[in-house]
Amino acid sequence: ALCNATLLPATTLGQSNNSLPEQAIEHRANASAPVHFDTTKRPLREMFPTKDAPPARAGRDFKPGNPLVNSDANPAGNDPLVGKSNATLSAYAQPRAATIGTEVDPAARVAPPDTTGDVGPNHYVQWVNLRYSIYTLTRDANGISGFNLVAGFPKQGNVVWQGFGGGCETFNDGDPLVQYDQLADRWVLTQFAVSSTPYLQCVAVSTGPDPTGTYNRYAYSYGTDFNDYPKMGVWSDAYYITYNMFRRGRTFVGNKVCAFERDKMLVGLAARQICAQTSNSYASLVPADLEGLTLPVPGSPNPLLSISTTSLLSWKFAVNWVAGTGTLSGPTTVPGVAAFSRACSGGTCIPQPGTTRTLDSLGDRLMYRLAYRNLGTREALVINHSVATGGASGIRWYELGNISNSTTIKPSIRYAYRGPADTLGAMGNETNILDGPGVQTGTLSRWGDYSTLSVDPVDGCTMVFTTQYQPANGSFNWTTYISSFKLSTCQ
Repeated sequence: ALCNATLLPATTLGQSNNSLPEQAIEHRANASAPVHFDTTKRPLREMFPTKDAPPARAGRDFKPGNPLVNSDANPAGNDPLVGKSNATLSAYAQPRAATIGTEVDPAARVAPPDTTGDVGPNHYVQWVNLRYSIYTLTRDANGISGFNLVAGFPKQGNVVWQGFGGGCETFNDGDPLVQYDQLADRWVLTQFAVSSTPYLQCVAVSTGPDPTGTYNRYAYSYGTDFNDYPKMGVWSDAYYITYNMFRRGRTFVGNKVCAFERDKMLVGLAARQICAQTSNSYASLVPADLEGLTLPVPGSPNPLLSISTTSLLSWKFAVNWVAGTGTLSGPTTVPGVAAFSRACSGGTCIPQPGTTRTLDSLGDRLMYRLAYRNLGTREALVINHSVATGGASGIRWYELGNISNSTTIKPSIRYAYRGPADTLGAMGNETNILDGPGVQTGTLSRWGDYSTLSVDPVDGCTMVFTTQYQPANGSFNWTTYISSFKLSTCQ
């Protein structure tokens, strides 16, 4: 089953579209080698922070650069898809195991947590700013029944790069991503190192199926251009990653799309990256991330999506590892998608009860992940973003949905879903995971970046979602939650 999970309570909106447009402008790509690579000598479970490690970037609001012009108010008018919400569906979602996840580090208080995670056959790995936790899974006849924190975790994010040298080892800068590569039964951990130049992306790929074991490690340089807001997808020929690039950390110059040489990373050899870049008219592209074991047609380019102020845009990135070349094609406006207005005009206006502090809508970009699944007779992509409707904000989904918020409801965790036999464009009622105990106050507005919905590779049905919540009113006191559920019709 394919599903949209979301943070904010709401009415749900949706649209399904079975076709993507052909390529538009071609952007040439260039290949480069990692600045350094090696393999850890000890397993991650035996690695701990050193006493002389520099302090993390604590006491900070980790706000990414704004590549697009945003304001902070919801436009008037109703979204054209709002009338298709709250249908009666053929399936129901069964809540499964849940646990409180990694909390803010009291010694390095940052916000937001950029909560991300992924699920494997035996483990769940969650990473937040600035540390990660690994859980073993308990399973019963119905799937995941428990999350069990492994001894010695959480650990600081850069612990896995101990002995690597350079910025990856020295700096614990966050903006993390976790991916489980189910095709190879491996784990991919990545964060950037941007406290000094050259700006780096640090990538670690496990040498086996155990995420607490050893890793092949890589560092890729982007010189004096800051690789902000990374988003990654697993594909059959590469690990694809995108960044919003800022020249000398200040001026937005476009979105960079890169492919890491996956086959070489899996065995610890020198792995190239092939990168192309858009103009500064486009930002926040999201690469497709493979679900299931049915692969795309061999040689298929990685599909990506982004949004403009009113449209959904498609892209394709094709790489040739033999020739060391690649081509990014796009953007093309996806046909048949109703125009939208971005939530908060792309800025910050999501209300909370009992405070004037509002939360960031992130309405200027699509939300991670872009889930891809080959269903045999067709291929499907699922993604969502925040839109404005009726003076409020919500989530629109493509095979996609929309969720409104309220000034009386604290930031909570909920999900909506649809079964494969349901009418196109229909979404079911929202289901509660966790009612928000508190609201975010002070000077903080960012919320929910990197929140991740994963599919259990064992049964192909159970979905595991991780995001943040406020245990009490305040600033820099967030914690996180991990929950799982599956649809009754999924076999």
